[in-house]
Amino acid sequence: MKDEVIAFLGGGNMAEALIRGLLAARLLPPQQVIVTDVRPERLDYLTRQFGIRALADNPAAAREADIVLLAVKPQQMIEVLKSIKSKISDSKLVISIAAGVPTARVERELGGKAHVVRVMPNTPALVGAGAAALCKGGYATNDDLETAEAILGAVGITVRTEERFLDAVTALSGSGPAYLFYVAEAMIQAGVEVGLTKEVAKKLAIQTVFGAGKLLKESGEDPAELRRKVTSPGGTTEAALKVMNERQLAGIFGEAIQAAARRSKELSGM
Repeated sequence: MKDEVIAFLGGGNMAEALIRGLLAARLLPPQQVIVTDVRPERLDYLTRQFGIRALADNPAAAREADIVLLAVKPQQMIEVLKSIKSKISDSKLVISIAAGVPTARVERELGGKAHVVRVMPNTPALVGAGAAALCKGGYATNDDLETAEAILGAVGITVRTEERFLDAVTALSGSGPAYLFYVAEAMIQAGVEVGLTKEVAKKLAIQTVFGAGKLLKESGEDPAELRRKVTSPGGTTEAALKVMNERQLAGIFGEAIQAAARRSKELSGM
């Protein structure tokens, strides 16, 4: 990637996270990164923050780039694709992080055999702890996929999947951070209800969620085994888990993720 130019079409939070990750990992120098956005103040911020180049014109950015990363909202995608169609040669790599837009649609709107890689990232990429699933379109190569993995890998982990599974990915890891935020909210509220101040409950709940995730990742142990280790017979954890099992919490999570997957499929039109 060292000699390539990447253009981010859309300068929102996810684009900023990826730009920060790319530069921190020294995958590209700032002068080989271009960003576009409809908000002049956003472009001003990104250029001052990272020393990258800003353009207000998507076609101009696409023309200069070897890699075009589509970071616009899904409802803006078709308009943007039409505007850059004449600038996308078969040698360019197009990476889309827009939810619900299939690779076939991107290829069709670009009018040829564009090398398209579709990515489903998630918001922890903003703190370098993202989880992204990638799939390639009909004309993309394994080299294209490796390039996309290097970019997304600068802000977290990546996995490869077939496109037909991206609705499931969206439901699990794409929407997943919101589930854990909801759990943290519930823990804080419950802590208040058993007598803690909100400040103390919040501090303890947030660190508990963080610490449990870190332990789960770094120990390499199965979640069920870690749960077993902390659950003493007749103890407090067992009492709590008994309530969760009686209320079928695992089933609720299953239904929730299935609902998210169905909605993702509806939005993608697939």
